[in-house]
Amino acid sequence: MGGFLVRGGERIWGEIRVDAAKNAVLPILAAAILPNGQTLLRNCPHLSDVESMRGILHTLGCKTEWTDEGLVIYGDMLSKGEMPEHLSKRVRSSIFLLGPILARMRKAAMVYPGGCEIGLRPIDLHLSGLRRMGVSIREEGGVLYCDGSKMHAADVHLDYPSVGATENVMMSAVLLDGTTTITNAAREPEIEDLQRYINAMGGNVCGAGTDTVVVKGVKALHGGEYEPMPDRIVTGTYLCAAAITGGAVTLRNARAGDLRAVLDKLMEMGCALREEENLIALAAPCRLKAFHQVQTQPYPGFPTDMQSQMLALASVAKGSSVIIENVFENRFAMVGDLRRMGADIRVAGRAAFVQGKECLCGAQVQSHDLRAGAALVLAALKAEGETLVRDVHFIDRGYEKMEERLRMLGADIRRITAEENA
Repeated sequence: MGGFLVRGGERIWGEIRVDAAKNAVLPILAAAILPNGQTLLRNCPHLSDVESMRGILHTLGCKTEWTDEGLVIYGDMLSKGEMPEHLSKRVRSSIFLLGPILARMRKAAMVYPGGCEIGLRPIDLHLSGLRRMGVSIREEGGVLYCDGSKMHAADVHLDYPSVGATENVMMSAVLLDGTTTITNAAREPEIEDLQRYINAMGGNVCGAGTDTVVVKGVKALHGGEYEPMPDRIVTGTYLCAAAITGGAVTLRNARAGDLRAVLDKLMEMGCALREEENLIALAAPCRLKAFHQVQTQPYPGFPTDMQSQMLALASVAKGSSVIIENVFENRFAMVGDLRRMGADIRVAGRAAFVQGKECLCGAQVQSHDLRAGAALVLAALKAEGETLVRDVHFIDRGYEKMEERLRMLGADIRRITAEENA
């Protein structure tokens, strides 16, 4: 696989615009098969995960196309309910299509979804929610066969506030007669964004952003245009890029309210922040201060998708920091690579104890998942000498042309081919 070759020591400095959020776009791509008409998604990022979802939609009979205005989805062309194994295993967001397919066709089939190996991430909550709504589900040969011929509105309680399960039940219920209520729902901003999309197309959903979401079924949705929310994790990552290098950055199309837990930690580390409507500016000190502790939690707690980036920052901060991962059990897979760069990190169960070093050194490291790969790039920006970050296909899943954005901000980084990486 290809890699990023990074020569550290350059300060990140300048201004860029943040694209729409991957974690908002992917469920909306699934929901786009619900309307009787096409959807235009504006500011949609060109990501490998988006292309994988497009591939699945195409095999289901739908058409999609990139235009100068954005990505157009002809979801009303849906003709099949069985998702292809090779594409479903490539991207975890394939699970989002299960509910909308059942809502449209009442039958669906799929294999277990893939994605980054950051933990078990079972889909039990998705399936139990659908069963509560009358869907019959059986497994044969690793394939889930779902019969929604008796689907109905229901009260669905989630044992854990799963983002994906909340969104899947929401989409399943949009076209059903009656009212579906989801309790112990996840509260992430991306769920609010899915609600805004559905309602913009004629749906009737309320409560997203709280622990109770209510879906009142409608007869049909119509097509239209929609611009998904900006990516809060991409925003946080580029803020961290400026922070770790002692730089300054201004991010447009960025919402501070979605990222409060991260911004608070960056201020604790000595960064100065300025917030305006759809803008965040950060100026970092020459060397960051350690933070006391980060504990990942469901929103509005500290996001697990920013934990790896904070681990990279703690590696060069003055003092000791502690990170506790409460969401996914495999989120410390990158620790060995940071140690290869000279970081002083000790892991005990779900906790990482970090003693910050003044600097790291360049090395050959490997992306293990999307956010770990991004965090290794951050560490490389600070390290002395050259760092080769391998397997950047993981990074391409969630960051559009990361190397180009960082070069715009002054980084010395370039993408190398698989042949050069050999």
